[in-house]
Amino acid sequence: MNCYEHTFITKGDLLEKQKDSLVDKYENIINKNLGKVIKTEHWGLRTLAYRIKNNKKGFYFHIKFEGDSKTIEELKKAENIDGFLLRFLTIKVKKHNLDTNFFEKK
Repeated sequence: MNCYEHTFITKGDLLEKQKDSLVDKYENIINKNLGKVIKTEHWGLRTLAYRIKNNKKGFYFHIKFEGDSKTIEELKKAENIDGFLLRFLTIKVKKHNLDTNFFEKK
C-alpha cells in the first residue's frame, strides 16, 4: 500500500455537524476502498488567498491514509460532485510524519 495525504477545503459557513459528517464520509470512502485512515487533522477556518466559488474563507481538513489507486479514484469521484467542497488535493508521500501537526493552536 502507498502512503497518501489528502487535503480538502469546505465552504466557510458550514455547521459543526456538516463538517463532521463530511470528514466521516471521506474516511468511510477510504476505508471501504482498500484504504486505511492513519490520522485526520482539522486545520480550522482560514482565509483563502483568492475567492473560490465566491467564498473568502474555508475550513481545511487533512487526512493521512494508506491505499491504492482504487481508493484515490473513489475519493475523486465523490468529491467532484460534492457541493460543499471548494478544493481538494491528494499527494503521494514516502512516509507519514505523525509527530507534527502543522496548524496546531499553541
